[in-house]
Order: sequence, then structure tokens, then C-alpha cells
Amino acid sequence: MDDSVLKNLILGKYSKSRLECREIAKNPELHYTAGLTVGEHRERVLKQVGILAKTGIVSKAFPKEYGGENDFGGHVAAFEELFVTDPSLQIKSGVQFGLFAAAIQHLGTEAHHDKWLNKAMNLEMLGCYAMTETGHGSDVFNVRTTATYDIKNDSFIINTPDRQAWKDYLGNAALHGRYAVVFAQLYTDMNKKQGVHAFLVPIRDEQGNFLEGVGGEDDGVKGGLNGIDNGRLHFTDVRIPRENLLNRYGDVAKGGNYTSPISNPKRRFFIMLGTLVQGRVSLDGAAVVASKVALQIAVTYANKRRQFMKANGEETLLMDYQTHQRRLLPLLAETYAANFAHEELLKEFDKVFTSLSSGTVEEVEGMQDLETHAAVLKAVNTWHGLNTLQQAREACGGQGFLQENHLVQLRADFDIFVTFEGDNTVLLQLAGKRLLTEYSAKMKDASLAQKISFASKDIIEKTRFKFTELNHANTIFELLKVRVDLMTAHVASTMYNARKEGKLEEAFISNQSNIVELAKAYSDFIKFDAFKQAIKDLPHNSEWNPLNDLRKLYGWTAIQKNIGWFMTEGLVTASQSKEINKIVDSLLEEIRPHSQKLVDAFGYESEHLRASIFKK
Repeated sequence: MDDSVLKNLILGKYSKSRLECREIAKNPELHYTAGLTVGEHRERVLKQVGILAKTGIVSKAFPKEYGGENDFGGHVAAFEELFVTDPSLQIKSGVQFGLFAAAIQHLGTEAHHDKWLNKAMNLEMLGCYAMTETGHGSDVFNVRTTATYDIKNDSFIINTPDRQAWKDYLGNAALHGRYAVVFAQLYTDMNKKQGVHAFLVPIRDEQGNFLEGVGGEDDGVKGGLNGIDNGRLHFTDVRIPRENLLNRYGDVAKGGNYTSPISNPKRRFFIMLGTLVQGRVSLDGAAVVASKVALQIAVTYANKRRQFMKANGEETLLMDYQTHQRRLLPLLAETYAANFAHEELLKEFDKVFTSLSSGTVEEVEGMQDLETHAAVLKAVNTWHGLNTLQQAREACGGQGFLQENHLVQLRADFDIFVTFEGDNTVLLQLAGKRLLTEYSAKMKDASLAQKISFASKDIIEKTRFKFTELNHANTIFELLKVRVDLMTAHVASTMYNARKEGKLEEAFISNQSNIVELAKAYSDFIKFDAFKQAIKDLPHNSEWNPLNDLRKLYGWTAIQKNIGWFMTEGLVTASQSKEINKIVDSLLEEIRPHSQKLVDAFGYESEHLRASIFKK
């Protein structure tokens, strides 16, 4: 396969933005510097954000009238590539532009845009995104910070009632932030609760001192990302103008009258949070970048480093050992699958947010699907990224543990990705519940339980003993699909019976693990399908090419991880399980000669990899 075809396939639709950011990322002033104190690292990263702001790369998603490009997909694609600079820089810029400024853009209205958006984009207003509370992480609907309308003074009063309500883990909060977008329960006339809304709250003066009623703490040294000044905030009778309510989805008029274009409070809340889904989308993409960088380093090293003498007197390359192939090549296959699935997610994101920017509020086609896919892929791909960085580090031996070879620093900084913007396990629960809701909607009537039972049997009967031709991509597709179908039917049946007995909440708690496994099964299916769609139109002279084999390796490896389930359900026999092991071994042998070409296609240059390991 032609190298340029492969590289363009990997870069995808938003290649221009990716390559533009990679050029910027070559600047050594943006790179991580080892040995800095926490304070020095924070100041360096702040300066780096200023450099980025001047390039314009961080403004792509903002409206053209404010200096942006209305390019939502391109903006996220560029952000993802910043991982190769200093991950602290990537996330601090994400806090400023992807959270703080984006909240003003998506939750505010024209008056807010005119007043604040350019200032947020050019760093006149350094801000933080105060959603998470010490006692309420993923449970944003029940945050306890309050914003009470004072009719006499036509203003809001912000309070955190106790220590568990403090806003926590906030980038920019410990030192640099001068403003915060604060998520709080809105109370209007007669102490009526209107649900969670966002407010622009000044927190420090120009000298960096807290304003009256505002307090906070530094989160201190972390396991990684120490270039970001994470901290906590609390508020005691902090008064802000009524106009500081970001009022796209809910407004309070002078006098206290509350109005919203969305009447249902829960629906309003989820639509409001849905506009901020880009955080999960971008972390999914950053995870793919992290995996690619790790594998480009580790595979290149394995194709150069020799160890132990062969009979002919020549030492063996690390990549020629089957154990090394088993360690790295399935990760490479999954990274390709994750890359193509993320590309589809980015297109989905761009379509939905382009629709949102046109003024449509309540009925945006595809928003729920986008939220489900973002939750699933953010979860599984950040776990994959963390595992890939660890395996790449180990595959490089002692060299991989040296700071100069980049992997340990990336591994430490990436660790938090699996719990911020939503803890992965919680995200998979949310996605699994959505899959069950969709399934129930398709089969709704009084005989749902019977239909579910019939569907389960029907799926098994149609699938059992069908897979005689194992070494075929369609077989993998059907096995991954039937796993999703059967797991959905089984859990749906349990939940349906529990609902009839009035024990739905108890059933959800006792089936959390099954719901999470359902979401994981769904991720395997959509990643394999995205891989299939990405390469189906590629020119080739025969059925075989490296990407076909790589796709099969991903699919069979996913099945191997869950082989007990497939055997228990009677979908794969013991002899077929042994055959799958042989197929995987064969695929490793076929892919091994192409391993360097497959990682070189990621296209990261020496300024991005910054691994001294290649010079030795």
C-alpha cells in the first residue's frame, strides 16, 4: 500500500488542522522541560498558553465575528495534537478555551459573547470551569452550590453551603484564574428551584488576590500535569449582576420571572451539558494521539534493538520475538481501530455543533447518539491509551524508564485522563443505560418481556454453529454484533421484570457490572465497524493487505479477551477457541514485516517524539 494513502487515511478529514498544529508543536518553547519545580512549571505553561493564543490555533471553533472559523471538528483535532508538546499545556489550554471560553460561547448569548468572548480568547480573562464539587463529581445534577436571585438588588448571590460543596480539581483556580464559570442551583422568586445553571463569577483582582467572599486552596502536587494550577474554590455571599447568568437555556428577568425555551428541567439540564460534550470528544482523540506516539517510539525501538545471539551469529531484533509481537501489535491494531472510530465521532460532533451554532436549541438531531458515542469511546480509549503507554514503556526496557525517552512523563500525565471529564466506569454506565433505553423503545408494549425472551433465543439460534469460516472479517463482525445484541436482551429482560416488581433502582445497582460490560461490548463493535468502513474503498489487488490483517487482529483479540462469554453462550466451541489462537499467531507473523510502516504512517517527527532512544 502506498505510504501517502496510508498517512492520509490516518490523518482523516481534519488533516489540515492536525498538520497545522503539529508544525506549531515543533516549537521547543512549547515542550515539556524536566526538572522544573511545580511553580516554575506552572509559569512556563502559562507563557506557553500565551504563545498558542497568538497562533490562532485555539480559536477555530469560535464564531467568525469574534476571530474564529466556526470549525468545530478542526478545533478538536488540533487540540488533540497538542498532547505531543506538554500535556499540561494541552489541558490548560483546554481549560481556558475548550471549557471556560466555550461555556461562554455555548451557554451564553450575544451580549455575553460581545462582552467576554474575545477577552477569553486573547487571555485578558483567564478563567476556570467550576462544575465539579468535592462531594459531587459526576453527579452534576445535584451540585449544592447555590445562586439565589435577590429581587431587591437585581443580582445573584453565590454560596457554597459546606465543605463538600466546594468546587474542586479546577484548572486555573489555584493561581492564574481571575474568573470562573460556576455551575450552581438557581433559586428565583419564593425560593423556587430552577435547576443547575452557569454563572460568570469574578474571583480575583488583577494582583491575584481573592475578591470578597471568595476563598480557595491549592490542590498541590499531583501525579502528573503539574504545569496546571488545579485548586478549590468556595463562595460566601458573593454578589454578581443578574446579567452574569449565562442564559441561553434559562433566563431571569428583572423582578425574578424565570423563562426557558425548554420547559422540562431534566431535559434542559441534559441539553445544557450536552453542549459541553466536546471535552469527552477531545480526550478520546488525545488518547488516540498518546497511543500513536507511544507505539511509534516502542515499535521503532523494537525494529532497531537486538538481543540474544542466533545460531548464525546474528543477534535477534526484539520485534522478531513472538512475545514482543503479542505485546505491541494487538495494541497497534486497536489504536488503528480507535483512530477510525474517533474520526467518525469527530464528524458526528462537527455536524451536531454546526447545527447548534445556527440557533437550534431543543431538537438537535444526533445529540443523544453523540453523547453516547463520546462517553463510550472516551472511556475505552483512555484506558487503552494508558495501557499502551505502560506497555510501550516496558517494551523499551530500562531505556523506556529514562526521562529523556518521553514515555514515563507521558504516562504520568495521561493517568488522570481516565477519571476527568467523567470517570470511565460511570461513563460506561450512562452509555449502557442509553443502549437499554433504545432497545426498550423498539419493543415497547405489554409483552416486552416475552419479546425480549424470544429475541434472545432467536439471536442464539441464528448464530450458533454458524461460524465455520473463522478466518473471515464478516465472522468477526457477526460475533461482535451478536455479543451486543444478546447482552442487551439479557439485561433488558432483567430490568423489565424489576420494573414490574417496583425494584428498578435495586436492579440497576445489582446489574451495574453487566451494564458496563454491555457498553464495552458496544465499543468493540463500533470500533471494528469503523475500521471496516475506513478501509472498504481502499484500492488493492487482492483481499490481503496489512490493514485487512490489522483489522482482523483487532477483532479476534477483542473476542479472545471475552472468549469465556462466547463459549458459555454456545457461540464458540473449545476447538474453535483454539483455532482463534492459531489465527492470531498467524496474523502477528503477517503483520510483523509491516510494523514499521504502520507506525511511521502516524507521521510524528523527531520534534514530536523527542526520544533520545533513537540516537543510541
